[in-house]
Order: sequence, then structure tokens, then C-alpha cells
Amino acid sequence: MEDIFSRKEEHIDLCLKKDVRSTLSNGFEQYRFLHKALPELDLEKIDLSCRLFGKRMRAPLIIGGITGGTPQAGRLNSHLAEAAELLGLAMVVGSQRISLGKKSEKAEMAASFRIAREKAPSVPLGANLGASQISGIEDCLEAIEMIEADFLVLHLNPLQEALQPEGSPRFSGVLERIKKICESSPVPVVVKEVGCGIDPESARKLYEAGVAAIDVAGVGGTSWARVEGYRGDPILADSFRDWGLPTAESLVRCREALHNEENIFLIASGGVWDGVDAAKAIALGARFAELALPLLSPAARSSFEVEKTLSRVVSGMRIAMFCAGSPDLAALASTPLEKKP
Repeated sequence: MEDIFSRKEEHIDLCLKKDVRSTLSNGFEQYRFLHKALPELDLEKIDLSCRLFGKRMRAPLIIGGITGGTPQAGRLNSHLAEAAELLGLAMVVGSQRISLGKKSEKAEMAASFRIAREKAPSVPLGANLGASQISGIEDCLEAIEMIEADFLVLHLNPLQEALQPEGSPRFSGVLERIKKICESSPVPVVVKEVGCGIDPESARKLYEAGVAAIDVAGVGGTSWARVEGYRGDPILADSFRDWGLPTAESLVRCREALHNEENIFLIASGGVWDGVDAAKAIALGARFAELALPLLSPAARSSFEVEKTLSRVVSGMRIAMFCAGSPDLAALASTPLEKKP
């Protein structure tokens, strides 16, 4: 337990103090909107409202899972959740594995996750567990109940587990486990990568397993190879600096692989830095955009700083839609992007 606690703290400190960004781009720079000199719209009437699993949101943005289980993590989650509630955005907590169980010290750790629901009672909130580390549906039910979650995120992180000094790169049977969880979970299940992207074959398998959504979480944002390189073997980690699918490519390939299936949707994360990235993600096939690393430093300061950062992303998205002639998200989703030569 002490090892997990220390690792959580170390991950936060490294992401705050070191350069942990991927050396590759998210791929969105390869696409551009066709600027409309006559948009025939009013900026203030652009409608970004949407729903996630039945709950209304003011914009299609999700605060990605960052951390939990430590006092520092509790403060971060509190600031993130306060901003989410104020702006009407969704949020996912960090991995809850550290807090599962009945021991008293774990109950204290659970409070660092529970604070998210306390501070954000009305927004869509996602529980979060590693798909390869779940012992069964009981873990999922505990994580969901802990924060009164509206959905459950199962993350896939094979590269991180392989490079992490104390990692557990055991992924045999994970797909079958996901399928059983989808069959038993009281809330919708979302599966995501953590920065290497989802490939088309895996997307099809996850759809067939019954997941409600896939978060492609591609290359372009936090590089967990770099993070674990600071903690372990930097030379080994550096050899994987370009590993994975950029977010835009993963998004497009997953969209094509799913053939517009109606019972699943895509989320884009991994290097979503601003509102233009978010708007491009929606135009390329995502229903929501998610960001995490850009919010970490603001969250370390205050909820106001998180709110300010997210408000800038929302404003950028609104302006992009205005200049592209898209009055709402349905129009944005059907707005073609030009791929740069």
C-alpha cells in the first residue's frame, strides 16, 4: 500500500515539475476548418450543450482522470470538481484501485475520490479502474458506489505497466473481463487508453464486448513512457518515445472501424490542448473531447485557475464553430475538415 501511495505522489510531482509531454503531436495540426467569411451566425448563439449518459452538459468537454488516494490528490480533485460543477462539464477521477477494500487507511484514501461528487453533485462523474488489475465486478461496484458514479472507465495501459518499475503487465483475459463487467455493471462502461491510442481491431473487439464508449486517448499529450523513464530506466523508456497512434489518427481509424455503429460513441483525449483541438475532434468523429494534463498545474493552485483554463477552451471551441459556420454540435459533427497537403 505504501508503494502505491508513494507512486501516486511521485506521478503528480513529475507531471507538475518535469516535461512529460509526448515528443509527437496529437495529429490535429494536419487538419483545418474551411473558414467561413460569411458564417451567418451570432457568436453568443452558438450552442455547445449536450448530454452524457442522460445528464446535461454545457459543453462536450470531460475533465480526464488525473489522480486520487493521497491528501494532495484530494485537493486536486476538489479543485477540478468545483470547476466542473460551475461550468457544467463532466469529470473522471483517477484510478481508484488504491482505495478499494475495508481497511481504515483505505477509507481515508476513498475520501480523496469522494470529494469529487461532494463538490460536483450534478455533473456526469466517472469512476476509474485499470482493466488489467480488476479482480471482478465487486471492485467495479465499490468504485462506482464510492463516488456515486454515472459511468465506469476502465483504462488500458500496457506500455506503462511494462515500463513501470513495479508494473504488472499481465493482460491475458482482459477482453473477456471487460465483457463480463459490461454485462453486470449498473452504469455504462467506457474503455480508454492512457496515451498510446486505440487501434481499429481493438475498437471492434471492445464494441462487441458491449462497451458504451471508447476514449481513444492517443499520442500527443502525457507520455507515460517519459513519466516512467524518470522513475526507472530512462534509456529503455526513451526507445518508446514515438510509440502509439496520434490522437487524430486513432480517432479517424476507430471511427472507420466502427462503421457508424449506433450503440457506441468515441471520446477524444491525448493532447487536447485548446478549443480548436476539441472542435476538430468533434468534426473528426468524437462526441466529446477530454483533457487532463493542461488542468494539472491550474488544479494545484485553485479551482478558479481550473475554471479559467476550461473557460478558455470552451471559448476557443465556440469561436472555432462560429468561424466554421457550425451553429451547434450536430452541425460541427458534419462539418468537413480539410487535410493539409
